[in-house]
Amino acid sequence: MCRLISLLYRIHNADRSNKLNTFTKALITTFIFLSLGFLLLEIDLFGYGITFFVFLPFTLGYILGNSFVKKFSLGGIITSIILFLGLLYANSLEGMVCILMALPLVIIALSIGFIIRSAFAKNKKPNVLKTSVLPIGILLISGLSEQKLANSQTEIISISTSISLPYSNMQVYETIKSVDTLDTEKPFLMQLDLPIPHKCILENEKVGGIRTCYFEGGKIIEKVTALKKGKLLQMDVIDYQLKGRKWLGFKEAIYTFEAINEHECKMTRITTYTSKLHPRFYWAPLEKMGIEQEHEYVFNNLVKDLNLRFK
Repeated sequence: MCRLISLLYRIHNADRSNKLNTFTKALITTFIFLSLGFLLLEIDLFGYGITFFVFLPFTLGYILGNSFVKKFSLGGIITSIILFLGLLYANSLEGMVCILMALPLVIIALSIGFIIRSAFAKNKKPNVLKTSVLPIGILLISGLSEQKLANSQTEIISISTSISLPYSNMQVYETIKSVDTLDTEKPFLMQLDLPIPHKCILENEKVGGIRTCYFEGGKIIEKVTALKKGKLLQMDVIDYQLKGRKWLGFKEAIYTFEAINEHECKMTRITTYTSKLHPRFYWAPLEKMGIEQEHEYVFNNLVKDLNLRFK
């Protein structure tokens, strides 16, 4: 009886040690993997593309899917991802909106890799070369190739939003060209951490004039390239400094003013930008939603200011 109890005790301790080792291995491997991927982004060897958002988490899931204690391996992965993303956000390296938008893509790719490896790992001794070295090698080749291709192909995207206002063209133009304070109801993504503009100042009302928009944590500087009072205000973005968002490049901001009748105006805001995010089918709708919410915030504030000035 004593021998049986002693044997059961040793088995229990060995099992607990195995679970702890599995959790620790998954946690450390995941953190190293994510840190390496982010470092390759920072030194511009990897891009914000399919390799980073799909192949990297897939490879990570595939490598760690050979564990026989699956739930502890998954626990280590999840803990490490939360820790890593928390550090990114705390150090202002990425915003909460970007993190939340990327998570579904990363989790799906990681899960597929984990499930595929788990299916082949049953009752088999893991081959380090096949499960680790080879996938990492393929990952690096893919990342370098994709980044080289991405640097030679830059897509320019324009998002247009319009609003009809019960005011004349000149009233709308005079109110929007410079805004001392933007303070109105924030759309959902701006309540998370989408950049919130505080004010926009047009220094010189002429072609070549500078308009600066100040945000929480940065600013966007624009240069007027075309100006027709009450009809058109067109600006090139010559500099922008916003927290995180190295994947986004602002190009142009345009306001057009179209008279519907003597006392009504249709104003259109066009934002032109470049994006390094891939796959485009996933990111394009999310980018559009974010920019439209920025437009909505500006429009809501414009309506408030017009009502205060002219009613």
